[in-house]
Parts: sequence; structure tokens; C-alpha cells
Amino acid sequence: MERNRWSRNLHRQASLVFVVIVLFDAVVAALGTPPEWLFFLPLIPLAVLLVTGGHLFALPYRQRSRRATA
Repeated sequence: MERNRWSRNLHRQASLVFVVIVLFDAVVAALGTPPEWLFFLPLIPLAVLLVTGGHLFALPYRQRSRRATA
């Protein structure tokens, strides 16, 4: 159960970081020509969101299969 809580917390924090980075990118892009690497910056928390989101999506199905075998 602790691992599920840790995964939810990491997913929540990564989503906040992702939103802040995207907003920052939009502001910088509106002010002028930003460096190219700035647009790749949101991919880091997006990868974390992909992994933790897949884990959270699979949790009910894994728990259901464990109950069926127990």
C-alpha cells in the first residue's frame, strides 16, 4: 500500500512540475525567440507521468486478479 501512495504522490508532483514548465515555456516564447532546448524540457516530467500513470491505471486490474487467485 505504501508503494501506491508513493506513486500517487510522485504523479501529483510531476504533474505540477509539468504545468509550471509548460507555462514558463509559453511565457518565454511570447517574449521572444527562446532556445531550442527549452521546448524539450517538459519531456522529463512527461516521461515520469507516463510511467506513474501506467502504474496507477493498472492498479485496479492487478488487485482484481490478486483477489481472484486468493
